[in-house]
Order: sequence, then structure tokens, then C-alpha cells
Amino acid sequence: MRPEDPRHRGRGEPHRLLPEEEPRRHHPPRHPYQHLAEEFERRLKALHKAGQIVDPRAAQIDRLKAQVAELKERLAKRDEALAELTAFKTLAISRLTAQHEEIEHLREQAAAVGNVCCLPAARSSTAPYGSCS
Repeated sequence: MRPEDPRHRGRGEPHRLLPEEEPRRHHPPRHPYQHLAEEFERRLKALHKAGQIVDPRAAQIDRLKAQVAELKERLAKRDEALAELTAFKTLAISRLTAQHEEIEHLREQAAAVGNVCCLPAARSSTAPYGSCS
């Protein structure tokens, strides 16, 4: 109990406001386009009830799920392309290694037989046939 409160009337009485202290009920001021806002809200509620417009958060979740799915698809394609390139690189290196071993083998055979003669070095002053120089 607070005796200093002028709204308080005696012991145990429920709190009541005096008539001059009654809260005023006033409506918000109408703006020139208030009818458009009300129409928009009415249509939005009708669309929500019809299920045509979903909650913005749910729409964002759906949009993000679609984006994640698209990114996963892009990642899978990238991984597939990377695997193809790795296989190509492995094949190219193995072919180069086989060619190098064949060249080494042929050089060893040529050195062992001894019937291979060396060609003279080309002169630097003459250009090969068909060149523009």
C-alpha cells in the first residue's frame, strides 16, 4: 500500500483510476495513403490464408536450400572435372616416362652397336629450306 498515491482509495480496494485520469483512446492519425496500406495488409493476409505467400523466413530458408543444392551440384561437377584432369595428368606422365625409357634404351643400343654415325652440325649462317630468313 502506498498512501502517497492519490489514485489509491482506502485499504484493500482494487486500484482504480479517477475519471480525469482515464486513459484517452485516440486513433492514429490517418495519412493520405492509409487506405492503400490497409488494402495491402488485407490482401497480404488473404494471400497468407490461401497459402500463396509463405512466411518470409520460410521463403528465405527455401531460397537458401536451393542455393546450397546448386552449390553442391557445382562442387560435384568441379570434383568430377578435377578427377578427369588428374587421370589425364597421370596418363600423360606415364606415357612420357615410357617414351623416355624407350629413348634411353635406343641410345644404349646405338652406343653398343657402334654403326651409327653422327651428322655434322648445321651451319648457323644458312637458313633451312622454306624459312623466311
